[in-house]
Amino acid sequence: MSSELDTNINIKEPRWDQGTFMGRAKHFFTVTDPRNILLSKEQLETARQIIQDYRQGIVSPGLTEDELWRAKYIYDSAFHPDTGEKMIVIGRMSAQVPMNMTITGCMMTFYKTTPAVVFWQWINQSFNAIVNYTNRSGDAPITVSQLGTAYVSATTGAVATALGLNALTKHVSPLIGRFVPFAAVAAANCINIPLMRQRELKYGIPITDDNDNRLGESKHAAQQAITQVVVSRILMAAPGMAIPPFLMNTLEKKAFLKKFPWMSAPIQVGLVGFCLVFATPLCCALFPQKRWVISDHHLYCKGKCICLTFATSKPDKHLQHPKHCPNIYTVCHPHSRRLRA
Repeated sequence: MSSELDTNINIKEPRWDQGTFMGRAKHFFTVTDPRNILLSKEQLETARQIIQDYRQGIVSPGLTEDELWRAKYIYDSAFHPDTGEKMIVIGRMSAQVPMNMTITGCMMTFYKTTPAVVFWQWINQSFNAIVNYTNRSGDAPITVSQLGTAYVSATTGAVATALGLNALTKHVSPLIGRFVPFAAVAAANCINIPLMRQRELKYGIPITDDNDNRLGESKHAAQQAITQVVVSRILMAAPGMAIPPFLMNTLEKKAFLKKFPWMSAPIQVGLVGFCLVFATPLCCALFPQKRWVISDHHLYCKGKCICLTFATSKPDKHLQHPKHCPNIYTVCHPHSRRLRA
């Protein structure tokens, strides 16, 4: 006879060790799994019921640990972590690959004319705005004004970059012109993310202790976290926007695409999608969502963090500073669900 599932499993945290790249990669491969958008309403409600019951100490009969974790990731893929509301489909993490492969593939196919550049950059930033609003933080909510400013600024920056580079690359190799959409996306990321997270830059992100007690905020931690998000999002787009141009530049010279030019867009979308299936979770996993910081008591004054030393894993406080015996705190990065570029 199998024993009942333990009720002490911490389903608030990811299943795998987030102190290692491999653990984070496994987590994000599960979070961004596109198959989750195909789940029915009944499957989502079943997962929600399992998670809500488990949080109250109620274990469904015959429930295994693997089934519990599967339910947790299904729940996380469809319901907002703060409000518990069901998110719209295209705003979910599981929709990132199919939506991005379609939009990016079209941006890279239709990049030569001004109307096409404006249209697809606008579509891309509109999708970004939907995702940002869907995944808005309950702790630091995005205002309509903030969302609108980021949306308009990122769209303007992307369009201006694309049109400017298109003008500059008219007299160079066509292969160079194929990288213009990537430059536009990178520019939009550098504008969009800091604007979306301006509150964290101004006031800081939370510092907590081992018991999740909020001790204060750190502007320095926010700057570091948001910089890492910008880097990871640009790197996330890089394989899908850097590899296909070389392949398409060769394929379009072949007889097949000369005979069936309409196949260019589907092929490009497929190539981008293949790259994004791997690039999305692996680049999300580049930096840990939580960072350990070491600080003495006197460095905290009225909730303001004066000095922080970062570590990728929890340090041994007695080995780090045996004389001062500092406390060890956690910085929660606004890295995965909260930011999208």
